[in-house]
Amino acid sequence: MHDVFSLDEYGENILGARHAIPKILQLFSTYNIHATWAIVGMLYCQNKKELSSILETLDLPYENHLFSPKRNLPFVGEDEQQDPYHFGKSFIREIAASVNQEIGTHTFSHYYCLEEGQKLAHFEKDLQAVLKMEDSVTSLVFPRNQTNVDYLQVCKANGITAYRGNEDSWIYRPYTNKTNTKTKRALRLMDAYFNITGHHTFSKKDIETEPIINIKSSRFLRPYSKTLKQLEGLRLRRIKNGLTDAARKNELYHLWWHPHNFGKHTEENLAFLEEILKHVAFLKEKYDFQSFHMCEAVNYVQS
Repeated sequence: MHDVFSLDEYGENILGARHAIPKILQLFSTYNIHATWAIVGMLYCQNKKELSSILETLDLPYENHLFSPKRNLPFVGEDEQQDPYHFGKSFIREIAASVNQEIGTHTFSHYYCLEEGQKLAHFEKDLQAVLKMEDSVTSLVFPRNQTNVDYLQVCKANGITAYRGNEDSWIYRPYTNKTNTKTKRALRLMDAYFNITGHHTFSKKDIETEPIINIKSSRFLRPYSKTLKQLEGLRLRRIKNGLTDAARKNELYHLWWHPHNFGKHTEENLAFLEEILKHVAFLKEKYDFQSFHMCEAVNYVQS
């Protein structure tokens, strides 16, 4: 988020995520939800010295220099205790220690794979920086949904077996900062409340498996909005209908969000999430609808 919001603008969400994560994990435990947490590698660093030394080894030659986290180093504190915005080893441990939770990667530097200036070799070096810190990672989520299919072979060569691709609709196609138009953003917002583009469920036989497995997105769980609170019922129905459609057809439905989306209005967001999870429990009882994290989804596809 460093290139979109300042800490003054979004810091409350980041700190709030630290309070939300244990509560999300508790809900996942209660409803037996298996999930992948795609972690930005910078959060693993113990201190500013370690973060600086790794960033110095990376090439992040974006034409728009605002995309590089290197520019923010002067404002980073010494460690997690002093700077809970930029370091997160403690909550990564908490997630990793939780049952049925997978640690994936969101690249080391929140790397943008479609922006001008960067190239494949730069991406690979960034990915390898993550794998030095967490060598068991096999699932990747491209930051800002900038899926670059030309980079998948390199992912495979470095042990990545799955990624989260984009929905099959022109409004969700991978976009750069420049091509993410107001029209697309408005349509994606409308699609969260009304069925404009379909449910984006997908069957086992239709999953792309080469060069790595594409566990496509079905729906972004947008955070609670005071402005749109009168439409919360529509937002919930949209997701429930998608899950039901997947369960009836024995297909997959990939719901995702960021922990910092729950950093504000945390209780409202958690209550909304629990309504979804109650519906998943109902579908499990009626249709034997199962919950997978991405690594388990790979095993399911390959079985």
